[in-house]
Amino acid sequence: TPPHTTAEAHLRRMADLLEEARQDLDGGGVPPKCLLPGLMRLIPCDAASFCELDIPTRRELNAQAICDEDEAEDDMDGYWTWRHQHTQCLQVCRPHDVPETTQMADFRSARELRSLPIYTEFLAPHPTIASVALPTAPNRTRVFQFFREDRKAFTDHEMTTLRMLAPHLYDLYKVAARRRRQPVRLTHRELDVLRCVAVGMSTAQIAEQLVVSPSTVRKHLENAFGRLGVSSR
Repeated sequence: TPPHTTAEAHLRRMADLLEEARQDLDGGGVPPKCLLPGLMRLIPCDAASFCELDIPTRRELNAQAICDEDEAEDDMDGYWTWRHQHTQCLQVCRPHDVPETTQMADFRSARELRSLPIYTEFLAPHPTIASVALPTAPNRTRVFQFFREDRKAFTDHEMTTLRMLAPHLYDLYKVAARRRRQPVRLTHRELDVLRCVAVGMSTAQIAEQLVVSPSTVRKHLENAFGRLGVSSR
């Protein structure tokens, strides 16, 4: 039935966006690529992105963006140099088990931000930023971001919309990632070693438990890490 109120119409648009994304789960994007343009229709902004970063290695693991071509060419040097001034980003990097929705105005005013190098070297011309940070591994970020050139903060209605959508965005991300991920095949011995790692055993303890040398344990770990696409325990 057609919606009777503005609130009902807005909820219908949110539901339609999520249904469109579910239909696009096999489209190859993680998250589904239709999400960013759909979210921009609900939350008007000048640019939007989804990005996953590994902080220790400074690697961009995954990225989608809708922005001007000039902005798309920006490199990350300014970000890594002045990241300590990006208080919203530091909050996003904090470990969390559920999606977290914030905006830059929660931490700094647009006037304060515009006086900092993180703005002039990286964020300009967008002093107003809202984000939905999804749970991820320690020292990584996995976040949707929405950028405005206007200094005016996102409204309570817009932030409530993002908070309501956040758990559904996380579910869509997880389903899309599972469908795209190739199965990882480990040997029985590699699995034995990883089970020992999972309960906190050291390399020497694993070697004693499995009656092998520590170098053999390290080799099994090296092989498993390569197949899993990770660099440490």
